[in-house]
Amino acid sequence: MTSTSTGVRNLAATLYAYAFLTDLVLLYPVYALLFADSGLSVGQISSLFVIWSLAALALETPSGAWADATSRRQMLCLAPICAAAGFALWTFVPSYYAFALGFVLWGAGSAFASGALEALVFDELDHLGAADRYARTIGRARTAGTVGVLVSILLAGPALQVGGYLAVGVASIAACGLALAVATRFPEHRRADAAAPAAGSELGDDEPGWWQGLRRGVAEARHDRAVRAAVVLVAAVTAVWSALEEYLPLLARDTGVALSTVPLLLLLVAAGQIVGGLLAPLGQRLGTGGYALVLAGSAAALASGALLRQWTGFLLVAAAFCGFQLASVLADTRLQERISGTDRATVTSLAGLATDVTGIAVYASYGLLAGVAGNPVAFAVWAVPYLLVAALLTARARNDAPGGGPARTGRVDPARTAL
Repeated sequence: MTSTSTGVRNLAATLYAYAFLTDLVLLYPVYALLFADSGLSVGQISSLFVIWSLAALALETPSGAWADATSRRQMLCLAPICAAAGFALWTFVPSYYAFALGFVLWGAGSAFASGALEALVFDELDHLGAADRYARTIGRARTAGTVGVLVSILLAGPALQVGGYLAVGVASIAACGLALAVATRFPEHRRADAAAPAAGSELGDDEPGWWQGLRRGVAEARHDRAVRAAVVLVAAVTAVWSALEEYLPLLARDTGVALSTVPLLLLLVAAGQIVGGLLAPLGQRLGTGGYALVLAGSAAALASGALLRQWTGFLLVAAAFCGFQLASVLADTRLQERISGTDRATVTSLAGLATDVTGIAVYASYGLLAGVAGNPVAFAVWAVPYLLVAALLTARARNDAPGGGPARTGRVDPARTAL
């Protein structure tokens, strides 16, 4: 076995363990119940979700710049520490203000890992001469995270019966501790000029290194057309289905199944996401038309499955989430391939910021739409943006083809053909 193969295997094993443990949070399926049982109203619970989103939003891009200026591995270590502190507040001093501060800490942890993780993985693979394995590696990492969520769903019930919310909270804190231990094993090889301003840069020498990195990353996303298109595509593809995922229990309940059957339908969708992550290596062989077809087909499956209003419709919903997961991994891969500067985590965090902003818009409009027309219609309406993105990809590919004719067959490159 070559040193490259060994390095890739070690990196992948560490990444998969970290992704699994980060999502192995037994509080996931029951934290809304914890809030309600602590005396919070629906309005107060909704305000907590807003606080959560705003905390992650405020720290998303600065954390990426900090990771580029200091250590991405260090940021990945800080992420589970923040989450564990938040879960400890929920577990031992349950109250509205403790829940709010816990969400701020959890949001901070998510922001610290966002951007830093993808940047570290891509650069380490590049260091090993295996950058072409990024899609396969990150796709499997997302699968590991989904498996972590599934395990947490399966274990939350028994833990709640045995030890109540205390047992669930302690188990979640312990998982964060294990994630921290794994994070310390990430390798990190940085280029010697990673923190140095580019030649001829107008950035002030007296500015903090992280601020210079933030400005460089923003400049690259603004002025490089391919990078800018890739950032927009990541947000367009990822934000909607990620936001809709929070409403899947409501959609499942509207099918008329027993309440005890709802988790089974959610597991079905999670299985679709797992398959989507594993299909990433095959997805890299798609042409731009094939990528657009994945988006359009997933949108049609989502709308059809939701409007069926039967449990069998969740087979289509699962297929849709499979396609969306695949499309998201491919969009993220192309973003990493387009970034040429040293501030990779910063640019990736900008994509996360755009995704968060779009997601908040989905949350706000979904509530209004579902209140008027119901959950199935809301899901169907939010499938439409994917059809628009697919049409835009196809049109741009045709315009960029020689002679304005049909695009040539080749690997999908949404970063250069999208939007």
